[in-house]
Amino acid sequence: MNPLDLLRDDLEVVDLAQPLEVGMPTSPTHPAFDFALRQRHGDVVRADGITGSHEVMVLGGHVGTHMDALSHVAVDGLLHGGVPVAGAVDAGRYRTHGIDGVPPLLRRGVLVDVPRSRGVARLAPGEPVGVADLEAAPEPRAGDVVLVRTGWSQLWGDPPAYLGGTDGVPGVDAEAARWLAERGVAAVGADTIALEHIPAGGGLAALPVHRILLAEAGINLIEVMTLETLSDSLAARGTGEFLFMGAPLNVRGATGAPIRPLAVIGS
Repeated sequence: MNPLDLLRDDLEVVDLAQPLEVGMPTSPTHPAFDFALRQRHGDVVRADGITGSHEVMVLGGHVGTHMDALSHVAVDGLLHGGVPVAGAVDAGRYRTHGIDGVPPLLRRGVLVDVPRSRGVARLAPGEPVGVADLEAAPEPRAGDVVLVRTGWSQLWGDPPAYLGGTDGVPGVDAEAARWLAERGVAAVGADTIALEHIPAGGGLAALPVHRILLAEAGINLIEVMTLETLSDSLAARGTGEFLFMGAPLNVRGATGAPIRPLAVIGS
């Protein structure tokens, strides 16, 4: 089969990544994104008149739209599958469970559109997403990528509000995480800073969903997505399913890396 035969005029491709820009919301536990032009046009002029310009970027592996590797979380000194942390690091990099071990994903995607299901614009701060919300979406199958929309990306332009502060952030609760793990999904993503439910006043002191999905179930997480356009496009077609495409940057031994996820939607 010629892969080009799969291209059709009725396909819509939706970008699910937030833009990387200085001043964007960043978790307080990770370094902020920084960007500067290293060379400007005119700094060096070649004999034929051509000039070049390039930049330097500084960011952590968990800044912007990114995927968590299984090495991101350990419990009692053990990574997923009982791998001791002490023996997993070599020369400052994880030789196992790193983001470089995540293959490119081309999978069935399912959107859990919680605000649309509940009839609200977006969820309130600190509001949990439970099993009932997941059951209102198409049933995920083993190997699927499940994306949970809270509407929180509407606050992207207001970093303090997006990060939640003392009011908390909506997200997947522990029961919902176990429900997803039981179905053997490949990855779970969301439009919030940490994917999981952050109650008011709770901060990042407890992250049970990271423990359940990453450490126990071996399921990668995708955080800081934008899902508003995907929500509108799927609703217009009367479906919650799409083709998910995405691959994290191949950073050897990293605990996470930026990802540019895409949703492909047919008519």
